[in-house]
Formats: sequence, structure tokens, C-alpha cells
Amino acid sequence: MNDIDTGYRTTPAADRAAELESNLTRLLARIDAACAAAGRDPATVRLLPVTKFFPADDIAILYRLGRREFGESRPQEAAAKVAALPGLLGIGWHMIGRLQRNKARQVARWAHTVHSVDSIRLADALDAATVAAQDAGERDTPLRVLIQVSLDDDPSRGGIAFGAVSELADHLARSQALVPAGLMAIPPLDADPAAAFAGLAAAHDRLRTEHPGAVELSAGMSDDLETAIVHGSTCVRVGTAVMGTRPITSR
Repeated sequence: MNDIDTGYRTTPAADRAAELESNLTRLLARIDAACAAAGRDPATVRLLPVTKFFPADDIAILYRLGRREFGESRPQEAAAKVAALPGLLGIGWHMIGRLQRNKARQVARWAHTVHSVDSIRLADALDAATVAAQDAGERDTPLRVLIQVSLDDDPSRGGIAFGAVSELADHLARSQALVPAGLMAIPPLDADPAAAFAGLAAAHDRLRTEHPGAVELSAGMSDDLETAIVHGSTCVRVGTAVMGTRPITSR
């Protein structure tokens, strides 16, 4: 493997591999400790490394370290990484960022899960795109989707109100090619994460009474994953604690 250009420095491949392995070891220990403190089995919490802005070489390193799921937030960047890593089998690519309807067809070609569904119109676009991808032989599975819930009513951050979750979940359940898998949320920067995640957990409990298969709760990042795990997160989306400082990008 050649040196890795991260956008603001060139790190020898062996050094970058050692850095990622050390970061990953510390992070998995944090998750195990958080599960122990919460009285949970660590097997019930999955780590989703957030690899947006980082090169495909970093994903290849994490793959060798046992990671099989990766989170991306920009469709074009993600598609380029998928194309660059055809030999890495069994990867589940997750779209975790806000998604425009006109990108649904592109995302349906590679995504295992979309975490940011927050409208019926987006759900319909993804459903049609997934059916088209299946018909074209580009995928042979349904698309798992999570409903993004707004914890602060800020439309710029995405998400729907708690009161709209049931309607959207019902709509997803009637779709042709989508699987309503659970909820996702991002706490506001100035919010008390414990209160935010407690409200999200309550909404998730209500959802599961109507849709028992919607067991996923995607919550918690580098700074608040312990609190999210206390409140039932099944998937922590972690960037900085695994990948390090985000590279400088001109895009």
C-alpha cells in the first residue's frame, strides 16, 4: 500500500494502520465499559465507523481490522469508495447524512441502510429507486431505512417530530422494497444528551409496539456514546474517535 493522502498530510501506510488500530482498540474498550455500566451485553451495540472525508485506503485498513460496516454522508464520495473497494466482500455501507430525493437512485445502488429518512416523499423516492436497482440487477435485497427524529425542531439538521413517527413508519411498512428498521437522531450541540436520548428511547419503545421489527436505535457519537448506550442505542456512529481529525477538504 502506498502512502495515504488524507488531504492535509501524508501518513506512511504502516503508521496510519497502527494509528487506526490503536484508536479502534480504545474505542471498543469504551463501548464494552459503557455496556458493562449499563448492564447490557456488548453484542447488542454495533460500532459504525464514520469514514466520510477519509480515503478508501483507511476503509481497507479497518476492514483488515475486522470492521464490516461503514458510514458515509455524501452519495458521490461513497459511490467512489464502493467502486474503489470491489474486493472487500461483505461490507454494509450506511448512508448517515441528509439525503436529497434526486440522489435516491444513486444511493439505492450501494446502501445497506439509510439512517436519515425524514419524509414520505423521500421514502417514496427511495422505494422507487430500490425497486429500480433490483430490476436492474444492482441489488438483491430490500433497503433498510431508519426514521430520523428531530430532537430540537431545527429543520436544517433534518428529522421529523416525534408525533409524525407513526405515520411515516406505517408508510414505510407498506412500501415495496423498504424495511423500517428503527430510529436515528442527532442531539443538538447545546442539549443535555441524557434528556435527548431518554426522549428518543421513549419514542423507540412506542414505535416497536407498532412495528416490532424496528429494533435499531442509531444514536451516540464520539462524545456521547456512553450516554446513548445507557438509553438503548444499538448502533453508535463514531468518526473522530476512530478516524482522528477530519481531513481538510476543498469540496
